[in-house]
Amino acid sequence: MAGISSFSAAHFLFLFLFVFFSSAVVSEDDSFVTTVEVEDKRVLGLKNEKLTHFRVYWHDVLGGKNPTAVQIVAPAPASNASTSSFGLVRMIDNPLTAGPDPRSKLWGKAQGLYAAASQENLSFLMAMNFAFMSGKYGGSSITILGRNPVGEKVREMPVIGGSGAFRFARGYARVRTLVINPVAAVVEYNVYVLHY
Repeated sequence: MAGISSFSAAHFLFLFLFVFFSSAVVSEDDSFVTTVEVEDKRVLGLKNEKLTHFRVYWHDVLGGKNPTAVQIVAPAPASNASTSSFGLVRMIDNPLTAGPDPRSKLWGKAQGLYAAASQENLSFLMAMNFAFMSGKYGGSSITILGRNPVGEKVREMPVIGGSGAFRFARGYARVRTLVINPVAAVVEYNVYVLHY
């Protein structure tokens, strides 16, 4: 009988200490978080929100001496790969120019990747930053992430953020392919962005 009570006392002591130290160790320290009131935009250097529209031409060059899009993952070997390129992934550093001619003024670069994400038709998942290099928005960028069904005449993709002049950006891009062939594509991007 004495053995059972000492065994139970040890368990009780262990359980008591476990509960005591567990509750003492779990303490929420949220001193790294502060709430900023939306009305106090001065803290972030924000002014009034505005809508900006810009048109750029995206040049995807797959061949030649200086390609701007390189394949990093080959399409799936399935029978449908020839029509949809499902699984294909390309990394891009595409010029963004003022006009459809690749020699027109360079505004920036589209940097990121696109991946063939449909088994039925040519439809890309686009994840890219438009990094502006000159003009009023030089040093700023916007981020576009969305579905691009290439076969449709006009597509829309969301603008999900940005940096520099485009902090807190949101909006969309209307996309239209002007030229597409086995070695290059020229695509018009009309982008509408709300930003501060």
